[in-house]
Amino acid sequence: MAAKSGKRRKSREMALQMLFQSDMGKQNEDHVRKTFWAERSTVDQETREFSDDLFRVAQDRSAEIDGLIQKHTEHWRMDRMSAVDRNLLRLGVAEFLGFPKTPRAIVINEALDIAHRYSSPESVQFINGVLDSVGKELGRK
Repeated sequence: MAAKSGKRRKSREMALQMLFQSDMGKQNEDHVRKTFWAERSTVDQETREFSDDLFRVAQDRSAEIDGLIQKHTEHWRMDRMSAVDRNLLRLGVAEFLGFPKTPRAIVINEALDIAHRYSSPESVQFINGVLDSVGKELGRK
């Protein structure tokens, strides 16, 4: 079980990196995936597949995801959030939408652990609140 959760965490971090790359470079999904994986040929198939799936859901449902985030951050515009926070929220909401069997607590805890690594302490609380609110709206337990 621990090995699988470690692979899932790595997958989420890689999906976040692809979302960040797409967001910053305004590149299409195929270009991002191609360049991202070209530099990571040693990543195992299971990790890569989950990462790709998360990234694909985030890209394919980006308008819906950004709408949900904006609804739950009424005093924050998306373009005013840090790029890491914005894309970590997108990642969490994408997992809510694309992987309905993953419990809300797992999605949030994983996002918070990643936020501790890549973002500021204030951002961790912000991400927690937003993802909890979105998860409740989506009826996630």
